[in-house]
Amino acid sequence: MVISNKPLQFIIAILIACLPIFGFSNTPSESTPVQTETTAVANEAAPKAEEETSEIKKQIKEVIGHHVLDGHEFSLFEYDGEHIGFPLPIILWDNGVQFFSSSKFNHGEAVAESNGNYYVLHHERIFKTDANGTLTGDEHHPTNIQPIDLSITKGVLTIMVVALLMFLLFTSLAKSFTKNGGISAGAGRFFEPIVLYIRDEIAIPNIGEKHYKKYMSYLLTIFFFVWFLNIFGLTPLGINVTGNIAITFGLAVITFLITNLTANKNYWGHIFWMPGVPTPMKIILAPIELLGVFIKPFALMIRLYANIFAGHVVLMSLIGLIFIFKSWLGSSLSFMLSFAISIIEILVALLQAYIFTMLSALYFGSAVEEHHHEEAH
Repeated sequence: MVISNKPLQFIIAILIACLPIFGFSNTPSESTPVQTETTAVANEAAPKAEEETSEIKKQIKEVIGHHVLDGHEFSLFEYDGEHIGFPLPIILWDNGVQFFSSSKFNHGEAVAESNGNYYVLHHERIFKTDANGTLTGDEHHPTNIQPIDLSITKGVLTIMVVALLMFLLFTSLAKSFTKNGGISAGAGRFFEPIVLYIRDEIAIPNIGEKHYKKYMSYLLTIFFFVWFLNIFGLTPLGINVTGNIAITFGLAVITFLITNLTANKNYWGHIFWMPGVPTPMKIILAPIELLGVFIKPFALMIRLYANIFAGHVVLMSLIGLIFIFKSWLGSSLSFMLSFAISIIEILVALLQAYIFTMLSALYFGSAVEEHHHEEAH
């Protein structure tokens, strides 16, 4: 009566009772050769599997390395050993201007010749060489001469595309404002609230109503520029502009110059001779405050670069795990993690643009702040 009420327990009990029968169903003489043969095959397959996994890991590292670096050609993807994309112009300064197409490098496998000069593309760096493509030094640090590279790279082309997109977008937004009496139309309906948010929640509170207008053009430009570049970096095109420290350095330098060139005398007075502080302390604090002038743009540069660069590396690493696991469980887990990180990166793309704009507004506000010493001290 108890068994009939619990059929599952009854079935499990029967299976457990039958385990000894199944366990000794094969005689030792039959099972031992099979086991020995299986072990031998496994021992032979183990080194091959390890070698294959090591090769896959190496390829994944190379793919990640090429993804985060800038490129002298716009390679979309590789199919059946062929690179699908288009070449970009190479512009070098080496005893005059050398101009040729990146297709001459044949994806880094050939020596390019221009006006009797020979060049090779090694890890996206161009070195001067001979007709045989000889590189001196070790593999990662060749000692060959590097000409001044002024080429239109993949990152530079992306910057041009984003600049053109922003020009067309906000020109049409301004025209719609003029035409419709201050009412946006088309795509401007989406971007108008963002423009108003930057004005009302970032510029005015941090800079003040008296001075915010002269900084609004830069704040709007830097926000949408960084945001659009971050979004382009999440596409399958392999673009990593804001994850390039040279780009973030340039943006930080612009903020640094605007801050210090538009600063008033109170700003410099608080740096070199802080009011309300004893004279010995002023001598000690002045170098520290002056150092802070350079630390602020440095923090801007590192924050944007590190977050975007790390995001690309993590995302590409998770995608690479799909090819390492080679199982439905591990590959599925890697796919779900990479998908989740991709969603988070969309938020990070907007967040980093917001942070860069917010900190720039804070620096501008500190540069033009008017201090009333009688009330403050």
